[in-house]
Amino acid sequence: MKAKTAVKKPNIFVRMGRKLKEVFSELKKVTWPSFGKVLKATGVVIVVVVSFLVVFTLINFGLSEFLGYITKLG
Repeated sequence: MKAKTAVKKPNIFVRMGRKLKEVFSELKKVTWPSFGKVLKATGVVIVVVVSFLVVFTLINFGLSEFLGYITKLG
């Protein structure tokens, strides 16, 4: 009967080095957006967040005033 020879894995540092090499090679293939596109997208995000902030603040204020009005009646 033949003895099975186990395939020995390389140590953790060799595996981490290989994985890091793969990550950097993939990052070289990425097409990064230009500064103008990033600035435009950031502006859109800020406008949307501020608009939601205003809407929810107004809703919160309105409901708070409504609750105050209801408690004064009782």
